[in-house]
Amino acid sequence: MAYVDARLRGQPPAVVSVDQMERQNVARVSAMKGSDLAFLDQRIPGYQREIINIIGMGVVENTGDPALQPKIAAPAHGFAVTYVRHTPKGHGAALHRHPTEEVFIAARGPWEVFWLEGEIERAITLQPGDIVNVPIGIYRGFRNASDDPEAMLIAVVGGPDPGKVDWHPSVIEAARKTGLSVDDDGKLIVADAAE
Repeated sequence: MAYVDARLRGQPPAVVSVDQMERQNVARVSAMKGSDLAFLDQRIPGYQREIINIIGMGVVENTGDPALQPKIAAPAHGFAVTYVRHTPKGHGAALHRHPTEEVFIAARGPWEVFWLEGEIERAITLQPGDIVNVPIGIYRGFRNASDDPEAMLIAVVGGPDPGKVDWHPSVIEAARKTGLSVDDDGKLIVADAAE
């Protein structure tokens, strides 16, 4: 007898029509619209980008923004997939860390992934198709290294509870000047920029 995983044992194979697959499990990049205010750093010069949640909510802080609802509504079990696009050259995400793994995949255009080794910034460049699994707990960020306005980075965050973003103290201070902060639950607070 062939091996059958205990979680599937005794269950008939799922039956999914093409129409069901298209409606419930497919997200077309040409039809996607995301948010330009998903995170604390997105008003700080140099960190503008569009965030599109494909599967799961990931670690976004602006949970009330309807544009951040996952494009594929099927539940994510232990991971979230997010696209980052419409990112000007040199822009990306500021220094942050996660309590779970984060994987970056350069889908279009080169992307630079940077992190702190102590107080020294280190960086690598990912070419399309390259992948990096960023270790848990280190401060990291990324930026578009391309002139292509359609450059796209895929981020996969792991764990059944990906947690919230832990921002580097310098980012928190810069964000406060733009009117953005987060509450004790990691939710974005939007106010007018400080004069």
